[in-house]
Amino acid sequence: MTASRLVTYTALAIGVAVTASAQQPPRPADTPRAVTLTLAEYNRLLDLSIRAPQLPAPPPAVLAAADLRVRVEGDTARGAFSLRGETFRDGVDRVRVLSGSTLIGATAPGRPVPLLIEGGSQFALVPGPGAFALDLDWGAPLVLRPGRASFGLPVPDAGTARATIDLPGEQAEVHLSTGLITRRTIANGRTIVEATLVPGAPTEVWWSMRDSAPTVAARELRALANVFTLITIGDSDVRMAALVDVTVLQGELRTLGLRLPAGYELIGVTGNSLASSEPRDGGLLMAVGDPAARRHQFLVSLERSHQGGSFALDTGVVSVRDVQRERGEIAVEGVGTLDLSARERDGMHRIDVRELDRTLQTLGRLPTLAAFRYQTGTAAAPGLALDVKRFADAGVLAAVADRVTATTLVTAEGRALTEVRLSIQNRAQPFLKVALPPGATMASVEVAGQPAKPALGADGTRVPLLRPGLRPTGPYEVSFVYLHAGTPFAKKGDLDMMLPKMDIPAGLVNWEVFVPEHYSTKVTGGNAIDLAALAPPVRKVSSDEPFTLPRMNAGGVGGAFGGIVAGRADLMSTSVRIDGVLSELRGSVRDASGAALPGVTIEATSPSLIERVRTAVTGANGEYRIIGLAPGAYTVTFSAQGFNVARREQVPLASANAAVVNAELRVGALEETITVMGESPEGDKQNRGRPQFVTPSSNVVNLQRRTAGVLPIRVDVPKTGTSLRFVKPLVVDQEVMVKLRYKRR
Repeated sequence: MTASRLVTYTALAIGVAVTASAQQPPRPADTPRAVTLTLAEYNRLLDLSIRAPQLPAPPPAVLAAADLRVRVEGDTARGAFSLRGETFRDGVDRVRVLSGSTLIGATAPGRPVPLLIEGGSQFALVPGPGAFALDLDWGAPLVLRPGRASFGLPVPDAGTARATIDLPGEQAEVHLSTGLITRRTIANGRTIVEATLVPGAPTEVWWSMRDSAPTVAARELRALANVFTLITIGDSDVRMAALVDVTVLQGELRTLGLRLPAGYELIGVTGNSLASSEPRDGGLLMAVGDPAARRHQFLVSLERSHQGGSFALDTGVVSVRDVQRERGEIAVEGVGTLDLSARERDGMHRIDVRELDRTLQTLGRLPTLAAFRYQTGTAAAPGLALDVKRFADAGVLAAVADRVTATTLVTAEGRALTEVRLSIQNRAQPFLKVALPPGATMASVEVAGQPAKPALGADGTRVPLLRPGLRPTGPYEVSFVYLHAGTPFAKKGDLDMMLPKMDIPAGLVNWEVFVPEHYSTKVTGGNAIDLAALAPPVRKVSSDEPFTLPRMNAGGVGGAFGGIVAGRADLMSTSVRIDGVLSELRGSVRDASGAALPGVTIEATSPSLIERVRTAVTGANGEYRIIGLAPGAYTVTFSAQGFNVARREQVPLASANAAVVNAELRVGALEETITVMGESPEGDKQNRGRPQFVTPSSNVVNLQRRTAGVLPIRVDVPKTGTSLRFVKPLVVDQEVMVKLRYKRR
């Protein structure tokens, strides 16, 4: 059978097998198959299986690792390469170290290494076999372009290649054409980059530059310094803060040395261009991170202790080394009351505190006690000698109540409900200590209009207060209500009443006691002043004797009796000539709901008056009072903005008498006048047998309303009765007491 025919039969057999396999289901992969080959192909396969494989010949030497250290100075990059490897043959072998670069020298430990150059590559001749180490000295110029500097770095064909590149300045943008930057650090005004390179692949290193021209040689440093020092004398220590301002005239400031005063401990140093700092030679050496800057500022903080009280302070100040001129200013402040005596020395002289630099004035937090100015050369260290005399602090009031308003409602069962409202100015007192009368219990507390919860102590009840820094920042109101259970009223008897004792002084205490209408009362004792007893004395005035109306003052501790008269409290002293006996006109003004109306103007006119018109204004309780009136018939007019005008005609006023004229104003948009004729004066014969009641103030009405729906207690408070008013100026650590004698009507 010929070969061509065998190939034909084989192809036919393969075609038939493929057709059959397409028509039959697939067989498992491990089913044995038959392959037909020619004899020549079979013999060739046998020859290949018998022949041994041929491996490539090993190199004579290899480089295991390369460590490259490069530093850029001026316009040149210099590097020291350390190579480690091994040779495998006897004799001397050639090892390729670099390609296309400039080698300055090559050494092995203890001996120089010969170099060969072939085809642009450098080869080192190394004896073998064994390990070897090579040190190469390499250099390359910088390529400077506008805003950029670069150089080419050759990389040996070693197993691993690592590089450490030292660049000048703080270079945030450093790039490599090949390789990976693993670390970037900035120290002493230089940037150090660590990278892993691709073996055998040269890389380009470039970074941003401010100047497009090459770096010129460094010039001599010339600088001026201003030092602003703040000395704070505390209770047991002396703190010093020095602001150092350096202006560079020539050169670059890379390091700055400071002289620190003896005896102080360095607390801290900060600055916008400060890279690092370390103590050195009794001072401080600071590394500047931006040498090209023309101005640098640093803040140095120091501290030392003293024995306290009065002492002598001999201290130096922070000064700058190696500058052409140093100027300085010193400000001394202290905690507490101090007296300073300064001795000028070392070219230092005293100045007015208003002449201090604005920067130094902003550093202080306390009043400046003394100020100094000096100018020194490069070697002198300025100093200051002070005699400090400290005065003991005197105690001051932590809190004070400008006024206290107390309102007491007395029931027939002998129970008394009292509301106390204080206008407080507080500096540092955390609470108000209230000693309630025996048998009294606290019902509610409000501080600055918000409910508060008091605390109970062994020596009284403590009401929390607001302090400076919290709201409100000025005076605020504190109020509390307490219930006192006493002896029920009999037909007649004595009643002792007392306000709680508080631990803050009060400028003026106003106390209103409201008793039921079925009882008449009489004041028999106590330390409070009865306002009814302060009525002006009745006396006759001749026609030729001038009469001077008393000046009434209102508000505050200095005008303790200013709030007694509810009319105009600013009456000027006026001389009038009248015959007979002086009388008065008084009353109250309310709206339709019964609430007191303050600020209502009352005008009394009569032919008997020389001035023709006398006026008054209602106070906070809606009451008024006009004194020093001649007997006669008066017309009384009540007017207020937003209310209708009310007028009382023909009000008779007899000698040595007081007429009570009350009014009720209604809201009205139109001008409307209400006229009432024939108001009877107080003390008229037809009313002498009837009991006279003093109208309660709005404080009583408000407390009655609170009792009805707000306070968590049940008290049968009388709705009608008589108000007794008392006043006590300048109450300091004492109780306000009143003794009453009552009798059933």
